[in-house]
Amino acid sequence: MKKLIIPFVLLSGMAFGQTKLRPAIDKKATEIESKVIEWRRDIHQNPELGNQEVRTAKKIADHLRSLGIEVTEGVAVTGVVGYLKGGKPGPTVALRADMDALPVTERVDLPFKSTKTAIYNGQETGVMHACGHDTHVAILMGVAEILAGIKDQIQGNVKFIFQPAEEGIYEPGVTTWGAKQMVEQGVMKDVDAVFGLHISAQTEVGKIGYRSGPAQAAVDNLEIIVHGTQAHGASPWSGVDPIVTSSQIVTGLQTILSRSVNITENPAVVTVGAIHGGIRHNIIPEKVEMIGTIRTFGEEQQALVHKRITEIATNIAESAGARAEVNIQKLYPSTVNDPNLTSKMVATLEAAAGKENVRVNPPVTGAEDFSFYQREKPGLFIGLGGMKKGGDSTKTPSHHTPDFYIDESGFILGLRVMSYFVVDYMNK
Repeated sequence: MKKLIIPFVLLSGMAFGQTKLRPAIDKKATEIESKVIEWRRDIHQNPELGNQEVRTAKKIADHLRSLGIEVTEGVAVTGVVGYLKGGKPGPTVALRADMDALPVTERVDLPFKSTKTAIYNGQETGVMHACGHDTHVAILMGVAEILAGIKDQIQGNVKFIFQPAEEGIYEPGVTTWGAKQMVEQGVMKDVDAVFGLHISAQTEVGKIGYRSGPAQAAVDNLEIIVHGTQAHGASPWSGVDPIVTSSQIVTGLQTILSRSVNITENPAVVTVGAIHGGIRHNIIPEKVEMIGTIRTFGEEQQALVHKRITEIATNIAESAGARAEVNIQKLYPSTVNDPNLTSKMVATLEAAAGKENVRVNPPVTGAEDFSFYQREKPGLFIGLGGMKKGGDSTKTPSHHTPDFYIDESGFILGLRVMSYFVVDYMNK
């Protein structure tokens, strides 16, 4: 009997060890809430595009150093990594925030509204934190301050990853993403688990959403070139019409979702976003080019959808006497929350937000480069409410729009849950 009691006592002690740090975390989170809001407003008013986050990176690095955290700058161009060594041995937990803004001109009337401009894709545009990355940075800066204050009681180490270019870099000859670059430079080598959050303008403040397994889609670029034979529009029988063929291909691609994908498990999206072909009303062109996007969940589904796109496009073209070239460029993999890690941390989510405020999210067809970290080590990525209390999610401006808005009263829950992730994981 004693052999059974001793492990139980040890486990109970560990459980108590993790819980006793929560009041200290909550107290500090309340104390620094206004500071976190101030940081966020400053970053919001001074947004920077991907791999240009120089001012933001300096603000982060200066703050981390002031807390006695070891800092590495210039990771993956402008990234900042902070390393906090706990007072007791244990695992290394990584927390990630993305820093980049978007080429969007802000319309929200705020005292800290962005008026910044930049040249993007050869055009002058406004620059705005239209996806909440300013929020992520400010929250993680706050979490660093909270954990640095209790470092002697932390059973392990914490790595703070402030990442550039989550929205991607798309320049001639260069297509890459901040997380991919961070991983390539070894940021995950000594990490045991990684956690991240994303603010949601369509989720009420005080609430958290999560999903075990595939949670956000993989995103791939699609290009199809249909080669026909040019002819006079008055005598189409003398050529091979790539426009008619392309129309049949677009329609045929939609049967992938209705007939090939098991939509009871996960959704998928194949969207043709642009078609270019021809120059004159009475000339059948030689070729038509189509571009689009593919969204899938998990590598097996991704492989199936890619295979069916190629089969449908090439076979329809062949049946018309044309020829189709299919080019698919893989971008972000699917964001997959490790089921075992997720299961262990649900209690942490409920402790931070209250059980009634934690929900299982449906799959999200948007993509996140947090997925690159999850391919290296177990990871959990959650959604944090940023819509005002009582707001209507169907009427709230969405992410990546000029009217995007975040209620700052939800930041304190972000501070709590990210700090809880660290101490709870280390004690589990």
